[in-house]
Amino acid sequence: MSSAIESELEETVTEAANPERRGIKKGLYLIPSAFTAANIALGFYAVMASLRGFQLIGIGSDAAMQRATTLFDLAALAIGGAVVCDALDGRIARMTKTTTQMGVQFDSIADVLTFGIAPAVLAYSWGIGSVLRDSSPSHKLGWFICFLYLMCGAFRLARFNVQASRPRLLAEGTVKVDKKSFVGLPIPAAAAMIASIIHFAPKPLVLLGSRFAPLYSGLLIVLIGLLGALMVSTLRYSSFKSAGTGRRNTRVMILAVAAVIMLIYLYSRYVLLALVTGYILSGLLYKLWTLVRPKSHAAPV
Repeated sequence: MSSAIESELEETVTEAANPERRGIKKGLYLIPSAFTAANIALGFYAVMASLRGFQLIGIGSDAAMQRATTLFDLAALAIGGAVVCDALDGRIARMTKTTTQMGVQFDSIADVLTFGIAPAVLAYSWGIGSVLRDSSPSHKLGWFICFLYLMCGAFRLARFNVQASRPRLLAEGTVKVDKKSFVGLPIPAAAAMIASIIHFAPKPLVLLGSRFAPLYSGLLIVLIGLLGALMVSTLRYSSFKSAGTGRRNTRVMILAVAAVIMLIYLYSRYVLLALVTGYILSGLLYKLWTLVRPKSHAAPV
């Protein structure tokens, strides 16, 4: 009799505990989504700040130009903050095992706004629309390249989503994709490149005068086009998903992250630009290395 009572009590305790655990588990699913929502909020702020800065350039007064410079800098920093949120939401989802198809699609939609539309609007407002004469061939080219950048970013995200469904595709005979690397430049890195340049020199390009402003505006258009091409390329870029694995690597990783954070705090304009430039060049240099390195030949039988 006592054993039966004890069994009933254990079942009651188990039933009472399970709903709480399920509630905690459901709560974990909200954490990655919260970071994705922050990603969207920062992207929306970057778009609105860029549009307001472009409007102030039209006023032309010193106070308006100073305010526009501040807004462009804040928009660039917002995109940088969104890059951090985008990196954290995926890592947290993997750590807590709360990755879902809904989360993957939600994250991709957020990336189209924050890393596709926001950088294009920011670059256009800061250095293209305010410099090049409206309806001129160069202005139309800049408008088209910004649009092309957005299309390349959307295609890059669509390809990533297809690769994320790798188990199903493998069953159909598709070649396995390496988890340690991305195929093509990730769209957050492309957006970070544009944002880091504007954070380095947030003053509108129109202030450089009629001699240098069109030159730098043309270089900006070329850069945006190259970023779009890199996103749809097949170059390999590290995903850093294996960074920090192992006890020794974890200690080194913690020290490296702490050092980078301090350097960014002290010299953000220089460090951020150097980090993003180095990452973008890494894919090109690795491709060049694979082309020039000596190929190993199989030993004769």
